[in-house]
Parts: sequence; C-alpha cells; structure tokens
Amino acid sequence: MPRILEACYVSGYTVHLKFSDGAEGDVDLSDRLFGPIFEPLKDIDEFRKVTLDADIRTIVWPNGADFAPEFLYERLKVVA
Repeated sequence: MPRILEACYVSGYTVHLKFSDGAEGDVDLSDRLFGPIFEPLKDIDEFRKVTLDADIRTIVWPNGADFAPEFLYERLKVVA
C-alpha cells in the first residue's frame, strides 16, 4: 500500500494528497463526516486544521479524527 507523503487543505471538505507511488489528487470527504469523532469537522474552520501525521502517514485533526490511508487512496481522484 502506498504511503501518503503530502497532504494539504484545498477548499470545502477537500484535501489534496500525494502518495509514494506518484498518485496524487483531491479527495472530497464531505459525505464521510458523520459520527461523534467526525461531526466537529463539519465546522469548516475545524476541517481546515487537517495535517499529515508523519508516524502513521495519514491525515489527522486535533480532535483525534483520522482516515485510513487505504480508504483515502481508493477515493483519490487522480489529477490529469
């Protein structure tokens, strides 16, 4: 499984990801923000706090929310 090398906030509920196999693109997470850990991220100011955790190589937020890198890779919309 390729690892996430870079992650940055784009707009709305979208992040741009770059993987170790060269794949990169935008991932829209707007339809995945449900449940106790993800509900706070519906506040766009909270969602924008996304960072890449260097140890676990996935995106995380200060409240402890994260997504599995495999899930993110599957949702990747490759930039043409």
